[in-house]
Amino acid sequence: MTTTMRNRWTRRSLTAQAMGEIDPVTKGVVPPLHLSTTYVRDEDNGYSSGFVYGRPDNQTTREAEAVLAMLEDAEAGALLFASGSAAATAVFLALSPGDHVVASRVMYWALRNWLATEGARWGLAVEFVESDDLAALARAVRPGATKLVWIETPSNPLWTITDIAAAADIAHRAGARLAVDSTCASPVHTRPLALGADIVMHSATKVLNGHSDVIAGALCAREDDAFWNAVKTVRKGQGGILGPFESYLLMRGMRTLHVRQERQSASALALAERLAAHPLVARALYPGLPQHPGHDLAARQMENGFGYMLSIQVRGGEAAAIGTAAHVELFKRATSLGGVESLIEHRASIEGPGSPCPVDLLRLSTGLEDVDDLFADLDRALRAGHA
Repeated sequence: MTTTMRNRWTRRSLTAQAMGEIDPVTKGVVPPLHLSTTYVRDEDNGYSSGFVYGRPDNQTTREAEAVLAMLEDAEAGALLFASGSAAATAVFLALSPGDHVVASRVMYWALRNWLATEGARWGLAVEFVESDDLAALARAVRPGATKLVWIETPSNPLWTITDIAAAADIAHRAGARLAVDSTCASPVHTRPLALGADIVMHSATKVLNGHSDVIAGALCAREDDAFWNAVKTVRKGQGGILGPFESYLLMRGMRTLHVRQERQSASALALAERLAAHPLVARALYPGLPQHPGHDLAARQMENGFGYMLSIQVRGGEAAAIGTAAHVELFKRATSLGGVESLIEHRASIEGPGSPCPVDLLRLSTGLEDVDDLFADLDRALRAGHA
């Protein structure tokens, strides 16, 4: 498909057809899987194909990256990694020891732990703030010293909303870059690069793949600058590229991204509205609810809905919350999110000491099941958990 033709179609159409590429050998509508780890040199000792070895590059991975770069309007392209953690840490490893970093206090727990331990060992000066509080964010940023501001919006698992455009302005005025973990929004709902961010990160394991069968991470960049090239060097040197088979499965998952996200987001909103009125729920946390403190900002910053994730705080405290999770049948008690199956998890017990997550909170990932069945399952479990 030519560039002109691509410009005629929507992201939904281009994603559904994986950019419309046709296999030149078989004319198949599904791109082939390229598994080779090594490539033949030309007679003049060059590599006219552009491929040398499988550790830094692969054709199937390139094709999946092209779909994601299109979804995010990433002028500099996308990079796929072997996990979301590998993608996120590559950004920090591209910094220099002594660099100051500001990060959201409420964020992906494994990355928060890495920043507090391994990031510190690398020599990074990491400061955690409530990134939805723009005044606090501005106070934390040090002009000339802060090199990266890392935010997650909506934040997992409290679903606070950070103003991406305002955060980008704060970072840029201080001479820093803004990176956004947009895993729980997806490109269907938020495109951070269009709002001023420099880098957007996804745990592609989640809704981008959508089938709970691939571990993957992704970075997309607005500018092909020296820092982005440093991130590429980290991936190449550490061998962190996503394998071709996983890239193939990820591309298969992304082809249904829009239809899954629309259905999952509609179900998440319906669940949030009904759970907010449930007598055994103290509070429902979802940016699509008008009473959510970040609702107005989310309505401006997000599109096509408010995402597939929500949390509830259960009346009766920790015991009632864990008891509720113990009695679900349709929901599955499991870590992760974004798959076609709905998941429930008591996050405080997973995150452990130091977690900002309330002990009465249950995180819900909404799948593709019938929403009435999902509510009935939670209603019965809430009542059983309080018995």
